[in-house]
Amino acid sequence: MPEQFNADHFLKTVTSSPGVYRMYDAKDAVIYVGKAKDLKKRLSSYFRKNLANVKTRALVSHIANIDVTVTHSETDALILENDYIKQYMPKYNVLLRDDKSYPYILLSNHKHPRLAYHRGPKRDKGQYFGPYPNGGAVRESLHLMQKIFPIRQCDDLYYKSRSRPCLQYQIGRCSAPCVDMVTIEDYQEQVRLATLFLKGKNNQVMSVLVAKMEQAAADMAYEQAALYRDQITALRRVSEQQEVSNASGDMDVIGAYYASGVACFHLLFIREGKIFGSRSYYPKVPVDTEVTEVLRAFMLQFYLNADSQRLTPKEILISEAFEEQDQLAVAIQAAQNKKVEIKTQVRGERASFLRLALTNATNAVNTRLSHKNTVEQRFLLLEEAIEASNKIQRMECFDISHTMGESTVASCVVFNREGPSKADYRRYNITGITGGDDYAAMKQAISRRFDKITDKGKIPDILFIDGGIGQLRIAQKVVDEKFVAIDNAPTLIGVAKGEGRKPGLETLIYGENEESFTLPADSGALHLIQHIRDESHRFAITGHRNKRQKTRNTSTLESIAGVGPKRRKALLQYLGGIQEVKGASVSELVKVPGISLEMAQTIHDALRG
Repeated sequence: MPEQFNADHFLKTVTSSPGVYRMYDAKDAVIYVGKAKDLKKRLSSYFRKNLANVKTRALVSHIANIDVTVTHSETDALILENDYIKQYMPKYNVLLRDDKSYPYILLSNHKHPRLAYHRGPKRDKGQYFGPYPNGGAVRESLHLMQKIFPIRQCDDLYYKSRSRPCLQYQIGRCSAPCVDMVTIEDYQEQVRLATLFLKGKNNQVMSVLVAKMEQAAADMAYEQAALYRDQITALRRVSEQQEVSNASGDMDVIGAYYASGVACFHLLFIREGKIFGSRSYYPKVPVDTEVTEVLRAFMLQFYLNADSQRLTPKEILISEAFEEQDQLAVAIQAAQNKKVEIKTQVRGERASFLRLALTNATNAVNTRLSHKNTVEQRFLLLEEAIEASNKIQRMECFDISHTMGESTVASCVVFNREGPSKADYRRYNITGITGGDDYAAMKQAISRRFDKITDKGKIPDILFIDGGIGQLRIAQKVVDEKFVAIDNAPTLIGVAKGEGRKPGLETLIYGENEESFTLPADSGALHLIQHIRDESHRFAITGHRNKRQKTRNTSTLESIAGVGPKRRKALLQYLGGIQEVKGASVSELVKVPGISLEMAQTIHDALRG
């Protein structure tokens, strides 16, 4: 414990009221946030002799100052603790990174309502269904609904500009209300049935459709009866794919598992008796943290995170009890003005849901631990293969991607002892070089990566270059120049493709002495090198394709004076793409919303110039 912090003197002045405390290190950074019913009693426990917990001893050794905030109640302290954890992201707290908002399905409030994906503030008028665990679950639901209910999913600009039915009508997935191919009454009936479906009332929808089919058959409207029959068949298939709960109401079911420093919380989102989907969370857990603290921290940060716009259900089931379970329920009620029950002991169907969630959480943790052990073993084999003098903590790999010199992009991917560190990945848009000059592109990318590097910066132990001796020489020259005053320069290794570009035949080349060597095809060290090389290639080519597509779609329009983002979007959406815009006549361009006759002539002339 730093000498400047006098624990005895501090504890004499601390109140016994409830509140929140923040611990600072010598650099005045918050390293831990906690709350207490009795601040004096809780803080005194940190400075007892012979602390058993290793993590607590490490925390106390770094304390330089402690700041306390008194609250009116323990509930207020719980809410304030969550706010501080989110604000400071302290090193010794369990941290849940869950800042993304949750997606919904929006049924708009139009004459002909639209089904749409929605994420963010609920500014649009209409009904919102969700939240869904992720965007994929929303898109899958929308895709299924297209097969059952012929309701439009196109945006309003496209809907208003139609003069004839689109492809969705031709394949039976939209009733084309944009060109009045369906009566307003029939369309609203489909909207009503879709609403019931989204609320989980599949049986009610089925009953309505069966009654309509039988009535149509009785009236000898056999084509209409056949349409209802196909709709019923599609709905039955979808219902069979979804596991439905017989219980009414909404629930969050949480399976929690923690082992060897890895924690997973697997959530089943049940709304209106139907499983909307599931999602796994992996909070960042400091070393030697006890399971009770992990459970408490996750529940606190997950359910008091207002930014996610998550709707908390009335019932939360968790596979294991945690500290301050009852206080959290009270805090949620205070924050959201909604009564919530948190349960661990349940029976019947609820118990089967808990077992399912716990099984998924357990499998996820075991898979992660297995992966970590595999990656660690491969690192050890690589250290042995290249006779590394020090432990390899960080590796980087660079690759260049372009098409005939167009839209050149360089990638830098990073691996640590746990595998890919995607937060550290970088792309570099290469400019000012001759198209197709991979040497110049590599030089620019490496120069930008190490342009302002210092001995305290993130320096890789190994720097892989995906390419032959030429690119490796360029990279080595740049590194030598940038690391003149820095001792711990990275070791460069080129990864040259083998005969026929077959995996396992790669030649490895040291950058410093250009000595080449190979590794056996079944070597774990080679597999690690192939993994980082392939990841670098994937990351580079994805960036290049995105850049190339953006350039081809917008460059010709961006060069036209007066055509800004809104007009470009209107042109591309109304006419269907850049090729259609190029081939359009002046009279066709004028029909696009926001395009005058003069502007249409300007666009027409520019695209043909």
